[in-house]
Amino acid sequence: MEIFRPYGFDRTLFFTTLALVAIGLIMVFSSSAILSNEKYNHPFHFLINQLVALGIGIALIFFILPVRKSFYQNSYFIYGFLIFSLALLALCIIMPAFGKINRSVQFLSLRFQPAELAKISLILFFSLYIQRNKDRLNEAKTLLFPLGILFLAILMIIRQPDYGTALLVFLICAMTLFIGGINLKYFLYTGIFSIAIFTFYLFRASYRLDRIFAFLSPSEDPLGSGFQIIQSKLAVGSGGLLGVSLGESTQKLFFLPCVHTDYIYAIVGEELGLIGALIILILFFIFLWRGLVISKRAPNLFSQIAAAGITLAIFSQALLNISVVLGLGPPTGFPLPLISFGRSSLISTLFGIGILLHISQRKSTSRKKK
Repeated sequence: MEIFRPYGFDRTLFFTTLALVAIGLIMVFSSSAILSNEKYNHPFHFLINQLVALGIGIALIFFILPVRKSFYQNSYFIYGFLIFSLALLALCIIMPAFGKINRSVQFLSLRFQPAELAKISLILFFSLYIQRNKDRLNEAKTLLFPLGILFLAILMIIRQPDYGTALLVFLICAMTLFIGGINLKYFLYTGIFSIAIFTFYLFRASYRLDRIFAFLSPSEDPLGSGFQIIQSKLAVGSGGLLGVSLGESTQKLFFLPCVHTDYIYAIVGEELGLIGALIILILFFIFLWRGLVISKRAPNLFSQIAAAGITLAIFSQALLNISVVLGLGPPTGFPLPLISFGRSSLISTLFGIGILLHISQRKSTSRKKK
């Protein structure tokens, strides 16, 4: 039995999300205005698109919150959502390439990256599967089906090509299985198989190897593969303690590529300084803390795993993105959640947060009595 408290959601998580989104809007405009004016003849193109995505995401949250029944726990919804996500991933491969990549499905002028949606659908699917098979979870035959679905999704994402997101999806699902109680020996077997797949695709594209070599020694090719890493460090380093002031970045003047997406944190460091960069990092740690608290207090196993999975997915992507910007990891190509420009990322992330907030409204009556 559960107690459902409409709009009794975790306020700290909600306002932390709003704070991150507000900073994101400011930084998207600051980092993209010049590029937007160059490409679209007005400085607000990227900001307007981000605001539209934010409106859809916030609407999803407030649509989910008052719903008494946890629809995201329904097996029909989960399997339908999973099939829909996988179908969109397959559709990406056959659709015309955009910028020599096939990461988006397009309808008229609207583009959406289904890999972002696949992260949430896989977390819900694994949560349901673990709950239903918790007594047989450490039998090899029980794991074949979910691992098959996982590797199918990963292979389709790699084919787009999006190696970084495929690796992130694998890590997210591995964390979900670990939380669910999978025996460590299966991680060893799965890890060996996964390393073989990722190594095979790593060597199939020379630019992926170039990124790794550039990370290890960016000065070897400062105008080529090491350019982004060097420029990103210059941006962060030039900000000092308080930054050069909002809007005054020089690296966004076409020196550092992807300043409004993958490398927006570098512009944060340059314009807002160490203080601004630390504020964002602290907000993500608060997000992690509240998400794990929600997971611990969730009324059933599904909700516990789903809440932890969504929290760790958002936090781990943020940490990996920040690590890349600071030169602590090779370029991966995914955005900083809630901060970077990206309609697909923002809508999918806010949808996941809506589920997380809904879980925080549900309490077990047995726990309350204790």
